Amino acid sequence: MKKQSSGNLIIKLSVILLLVCAVVAGVLGVVNHITADRIYQQKREKTFAAYAAVLPADSYEEVSFDKASFSTIDVIEKASGDEGYVVQTTFSGAQGMITMVVGVKDSGGKLTCSGISIISHSETSGLGAVAASTSERGQSFRDSFIGKGKDIQLPDIDAISGATITSKAVTNAVAMAIKAVESIA
Repeated sequence: MKKQSSGNLIIKLSVILLLVCAVVAGVLGVVNHITADRIYQQKREKTFAAYAAVLPADSYEEVSFDKASFSTIDVIEKASGDEGYVVQTTFSGAQGMITMVVGVKDSGGKLTCSGISIISHSETSGLGAVAASTSERGQSFRDSFIGKGKDIQLPDIDAISGATITSKAVTNAVAMAIKAVESIA
């Protein structure tokens, strides 16, 4: 049996690695193609459920706003029947990005939060993740934003112990959402 030179062995292993990577990439591409529509539909359903949770309406219509002034705001939609607005925002939390929907309505001439719903996050389990959880603590945190205006600050809400960064980020995002609606209303 002949000994292979180390150069030939490296080339052979490199070609095998290249082929394995190409096959895996191809399989991932096919799986992505097959599941993309379903993933999109599930994400859409989750978003509309969040809309309904913060500001129930029959329909929502996207409105334009100054994106340069409100860079964390993804979209603002007006609820049918002049119920108010839903604002989808993506911002930085303690461990990564948080996507949240904020309901904003007119309460006696003052724009206030009608509710928040966190769609996705990458916060620490047991700490920042409590903000999105269905636990009593998570619900209490989210409910503490209801009725608050654009001047909301951390002491105004029922902040999550041990998750100050997440609590502050959500508070700032709610204030920004209300200010964004104020700029178009």
